[in-house]
Order: sequence, then C-alpha cells, then structure tokens
Amino acid sequence: MLLERIYDNDLAQASYLIGCQAQGEAIVVDPRRDITVYLELASQHGMRIVGVTETHIHADYLSGTRELAQQTGATVYVSDEGGPDWTYGPLFDDAVRMKDGHEILLGNIVIEASHTPGHTPEHMAFLVTDGAQASEPGFYLSGDFVFVGDLGRPDLLDAAAGGIDTRFQGARDLFASLRDRFLTLPDYVQVYPAHGAGSACGKALGAIPSTTVGYEREFSWWAKYLNDDDEQGFVDELLSGQPDAHAYFARMKVENRRGPALLGPLSSLAEHDAKSLAETLDSDSAIFIDTRRHTEIAQGTVLGALIIPGIAKAASYGAWVYDPETETRPLIVLATSAAEAQEFRDHLIRVGIDTLTGYATSLDGLTLTPPQQVAPDQLDTVDGALLLDVRTRNEYEEGHIPGADQLAGGRVLWHLDELPTAGTIVTYCQSGVRNTVISSALRRAGYDVVQIEGSYAAWAASQDAREPGLVG
Repeated sequence: MLLERIYDNDLAQASYLIGCQAQGEAIVVDPRRDITVYLELASQHGMRIVGVTETHIHADYLSGTRELAQQTGATVYVSDEGGPDWTYGPLFDDAVRMKDGHEILLGNIVIEASHTPGHTPEHMAFLVTDGAQASEPGFYLSGDFVFVGDLGRPDLLDAAAGGIDTRFQGARDLFASLRDRFLTLPDYVQVYPAHGAGSACGKALGAIPSTTVGYEREFSWWAKYLNDDDEQGFVDELLSGQPDAHAYFARMKVENRRGPALLGPLSSLAEHDAKSLAETLDSDSAIFIDTRRHTEIAQGTVLGALIIPGIAKAASYGAWVYDPETETRPLIVLATSAAEAQEFRDHLIRVGIDTLTGYATSLDGLTLTPPQQVAPDQLDTVDGALLLDVRTRNEYEEGHIPGADQLAGGRVLWHLDELPTAGTIVTYCQSGVRNTVISSALRRAGYDVVQIEGSYAAWAASQDAREPGLVG
C-alpha cells in the first residue's frame, strides 16, 4: 500500500493519495483545486487515480474533488450523513453518496467511511486496512475531527456560515464521536489529519504530520474529560479561546456544498510591459497585486494596489482582500517570471480566486506612493477616528494599544459597517505584515488609513523603553 501526504503550507492543509501498487490504482482524499500535484504523484508511482473523496464540506479552501474527477474520470465519493441541510448539491448527482460504514475497495485495500460528526454534521473519517499486511485497520484519515494535539472546532458554522448556537451541539457531537468512534480503535492505529499548525480549523494544532490513537488517548488535552465522562467540562474547554474565523469561510462552505466551478485547462498568463501595465492600471480595468515585502512597500507602491507579500501566504491573504463575489476585475501580479506568476495563480484558485490573468516583472515607469505611516511615539499626533488592531482576538487579549478596537484581518472587509464612514483609521498588527495587507484593501475601498510603523511590536518596545513592564 502507498500512502502519500500532500501538504499545503499556505493553508496548513493536508490531502492524501492512497494507492494499491498491485492494481496500479489510487484514490485521493481532500484534494485542493490545483490538481497537478496529484496527477504527477500518481504518474510517478505508475498509478491511475480511480477515486476521489473528501472528509466533509470544507470551509477553509475550495475543494478539488470535482476538478480531479473531471480530469481523470475518477469516481467521486461524498458523505450522505448529517441530514438534509448538509447534503451535497446536484452537481454531485453522479457521486457515490456514502453512509456510515461504506467501503471503498482498491485491490487489497479497504477504505471504510466512519461518520464522525462534531466539526460538521456530515463529517466522515476513513479507516484504512492494508489487506496485504493485516486484517484490521492500521491507518485513520481523521479529516477535521482529530488533529495532532487538538480537535476540529465545532463553532465555524456559527462564526462563518450563519449558524445560530450550533457550536454547543457540535461540541457534544465531538465528545460522542471521540467516545464511541475514535477511542474504540487500537492504540497502534496511525492518525493522519487534514490540517496542521497554522490552520484556523482548531486552536492548538500540532506541527507534527501524524499521531496515533494511543498518543492522543494518553496525552491530548481532551483525554481527561473523556476519562471522567465530563461532557460539560469538555464542551467548555473546547469552545473557549477559539481563533477568529476568516470571513471567506462562509463562501467556501456554500461553494463546496454546491460544487466548485470547474477550471479545466488553464490558459497562459499574459506578460505586461511597463507601457501596457500603466495603461491597464490607469483605466482601472484590472487590479494590481504588489507581492514585495512589507518593508519594501513602505518605500512606495502603486495607488490602488492590493498587497500580498509573497507566494507563501498568497491564498490566505488573497482571500482577506479580494472577494470574487463582489469584484469582477481581473488581477495582475508582480512576479519574477511566468512560472512564479503561475504559482501565485495556483495558490489563489485554492480559495476560489480565478481571475488572475497576467503578470509584470517590474514596476519601472510607474508612479509609486508610500503608504501613510506614523511612528509609535508620534501616535498621539494623529487625529484618528478609529485605532484598529487587525490581529486575532487572542493576540489582542494578551496585550494591545489602549483605546484600540479589534477586528481580525480576515474579517475586516466583510465588516465595514463597524468602521467609521469618515475620518482617519489608524491600523496595526504585530509586526506590520498583516497590517500592510489589510491597509491596502481599506485604501482601495476608499478609507483614509495611517499605519503604525513597526506595528504593535514597535509600539510595545517604545513603551517598554519608557517604563519597563508597563506594556499592553
């Protein structure tokens, strides 16, 4: 049996290819939308992708299940649990709809779907038995149910999908899924989750790629509550301190349930020279993405540009500042080459931003304007209508500039009603990266924004220099 983990550091998301070498067949679990990596991996191992499935209706990225099936002719398998509100849409009419206990066979490999509600009502985990080696499951693809050191949060339906108090039932369902499903498995079963450290789908995910049932039974934070049959204590602990949910999660839920639009073969990206780029931006017929570091942006950028500093977090930050439901203008990205621009596009389509059409390799000939900034020790000279902390709620609670309101970066553009309609908004994050991203989007939306130079870290250092120990 072959089991390969494909990890996206941008969204902290893991998908898996399971293959039978004897049959030369493979299935992919929880694929992302840029599918070349799966096609190449299967080819490397001399396998055909004959199946594609997912553990649940995802919120943090757009699923590649339909895309991969269209490209390969693979059979699609989706959950048919959770009730009518969590049934996949008509674009999945050709899919096999799985009930608890459904088995997918690949030669001697048996993949059994196990209904594990909690993170979402329809959630499935997959028990994998390598029949050539054993008669019992040895591997467990846990999706967003069990992570290394944590659990999938049950509050996303409230925080990002319009639910009302669904988190309490979700937390109780997680308790039951742990008790009745996960903890009934032998300690030796290896657990492969769908997310790692950095994901907003939990509050304390580990960076280690896998774990075992026995390790989580012994060392997880939740084990004591299961040992004591303390459901209420578990619910209270699980729901406390969850990170802010990004607003784009709501769009992902809707699109993944309905079925993401198919991309098909992607066209080449057009290269813009200085003249064509200037003409395009002057006509406001496209939006420019400046990908340089935030320290370079401070020296000047194109008016109206969105800032996404580098490929590493292009999907995450892109989904913060560009909403394809309301914005139709195409995107042009600053990149060193066509290959780098294509990599940016791959990241963006993971969150349903399909409008990157071109790239430029230089800003020569363009007028660059430095964003407005204020030094931390000059903050009291700015007559601001709002002091805005764009860090997470947990960061804010650990220490913030007095008088600041908090609105996490991934939520700002969807909560403009919480911002003043006139006056200057003074913004900061921790080091300046997120602040630069969000400030660019606010300026593009017409707000007068002044960034605190060096953000909270610089402000805290300036305060500590004055009076050690009195920061935050």
